[in-house]
Amino acid sequence: MSLLERIDQDLIKALKSRDQHAADTLRGLKSDIRYYQIDKRIDKVGDDNIIVVLGSAANRRRDSIEQFGLGGRADLVARETRELEIIKGCLPEQLSEEEILSLVKETIEETGAVSPSDVGKVMKALMPKVKGRTDGKRVKDIVGRTLV
Repeated sequence: MSLLERIDQDLIKALKSRDQHAADTLRGLKSDIRYYQIDKRIDKVGDDNIIVVLGSAANRRRDSIEQFGLGGRADLVARETRELEIIKGCLPEQLSEEEILSLVKETIEETGAVSPSDVGKVMKALMPKVKGRTDGKRVKDIVGRTLV
């Protein structure tokens, strides 16, 4: 089953259970996917494209959670956190810290990186391998710690 079909099924379940918040979030994701399709001028979106859209939506929620937390808006933090959980439910299985570290070490060997100034080179080679399965900030932190 494709990710788009899964999102459609989750939307139907949310509507049947009268979970308005989940339904609104999933409708927003479908809208984001459609805008992505129009923007990139592609006929049919595949799972790779949907992962990009979902990752972007998840990053927006994380940023919002951080900003609302700094502003003392617990109500908005709770709403954005719930939306983030719904989005995470649509994304493929996320990589563990150990799996990311293993990929980072492997990529460092492939690229021949030796110093912290090589982070960009490692990230360029590594991000396609972990696309949609983890957050880029998390990967960059691990790469930075490994290249010290």
